[in-house]
Amino acid sequence: MGSISLRNVTVLAQDPLFQNLNIVIGEQDRLGLVAGNGAGKTTLLKCLANLFEPTHGEITRSRGMRVALVEQDMPQGLLDLSLHESIRRAIPPAERDGQDWRVDVVLDEFEASAELRTLPVRSLSGGWQRLALIARAWVTEPDALLLDEPTNHLDLEKLLLLEEWIGSVARQVPVVVASHDRDFLDACTTKTLFLRPETSVSFNHPYRRARALLDDYDAAIAGRNEKDRREIKRLRQNAGELRNVGINSGSDLLLTKAKQLKKRAEALEEGLHAVHKERTGEIRLANRGTHAKVLVALENVTVRKPDGDRLFEIPKLEVAQGDLIVVLGRNGVGKSQFVRLLRKAMEQPDQTAGIRVSPTLVLGYTDQELSQVPVKETPLGFILSAFRLGDQRSRALLAGAGFSIEQQQRPIGALSPGERARLGLLALRLAQPNFYLMDEPTNHLDIPGREALESEILASEATGILVSHDRSFIGAIGTRFLVVEGRKVKEIESPDIFYATLRAG
Repeated sequence: MGSISLRNVTVLAQDPLFQNLNIVIGEQDRLGLVAGNGAGKTTLLKCLANLFEPTHGEITRSRGMRVALVEQDMPQGLLDLSLHESIRRAIPPAERDGQDWRVDVVLDEFEASAELRTLPVRSLSGGWQRLALIARAWVTEPDALLLDEPTNHLDLEKLLLLEEWIGSVARQVPVVVASHDRDFLDACTTKTLFLRPETSVSFNHPYRRARALLDDYDAAIAGRNEKDRREIKRLRQNAGELRNVGINSGSDLLLTKAKQLKKRAEALEEGLHAVHKERTGEIRLANRGTHAKVLVALENVTVRKPDGDRLFEIPKLEVAQGDLIVVLGRNGVGKSQFVRLLRKAMEQPDQTAGIRVSPTLVLGYTDQELSQVPVKETPLGFILSAFRLGDQRSRALLAGAGFSIEQQQRPIGALSPGERARLGLLALRLAQPNFYLMDEPTNHLDIPGREALESEILASEATGILVSHDRSFIGAIGTRFLVVEGRKVKEIESPDIFYATLRAG
């Protein structure tokens, strides 16, 4: 097994990502790594895996320790291999012959069917590709496992499966998890490291308890700084008064005391702690309102696949003003197809049988692929052409959403997924909708972004239908819950009822 020790580890980019990091990751530790998008989580994981050299400091691993890093993307060279073969190829060539059983053991742990194991990786869902990456790491029999955003693309069923796997099968080795999923961090970690460019902070607790302690820590730092600033001001005033009196009276003693007070003020000033601020742009939403009591009504609606096959039926559903309906269901039941059907009905009223849309409805739409954001356009060009707010206003709005002047001129396709998500949410706000139709809106958002989106949805008293796998988000914003099951839709009182069915298998 062994451990990984970090001593004064620093990584500098244009600005520090993190500095003077000291932490020991010991046997059976479960460390949650928390930071905003682009704040150094992936870089630190690569440092731990010996794939990236820190600018300063040293990382010591136990002798012979094998560290496996699960990155976020499937290598292109594996896409045409079968799931089974893509995992077998992770075994070192010298050990590969006769070791197929190791692959089957791992796939059994992830409950992969015999048919699934023969399919090419390219044809698998994003969730299964993610589990395949974890399986490739685990089949190498590592002494430590590093997971970079492991819940991306996982539906709730696979997410709960992964939580159980980390808590049982992978329990024998240290695990480091970089994630924005708050419930996942709580379920899978025992320690939390908040990665910061000034001073990183760690606690021996899962995320939510650690977050509360971090808030107390930040409040204490801010309070201490405020107290020290008042003392600095007093010392400088006293030093100035003593200096003036000393000069006028010719007293060397008073001048010496004035210098001493000034030095004490300077020492206090040097000891002030930098107050951490998240490096993210604002997320804001709008709600133009409507007098309509019911914005959407469905009766005897069939949701179908693109090829026409039936997915499920909706006998009757009304969405009243103030309803925030979360649609739940296992992967593949047709939740995203339902969202697409609603979008079509809202953009082309009276053309979809069984769906009535209020004439006052103004749609705000976002999907998993961020298809509403044109990847070949620049952020500035997109906002200018879509909303005609003028150059200066458009630039100011983009700056407020966290886009530098340089980023505003880049092709949207060159931006990170998190940046594209924020741009999509800015466009959503500028459309000033009164009905939100969202498919996985928290995808690619970091924790501050998710919390800001939750707050804005609640503050704007939004009406809408959403699909999400983020349990914290669902619990924060949902007022009604639908579950798709057995080709039918039924309303349930709480999402916990659905989660329980997933855990029961």
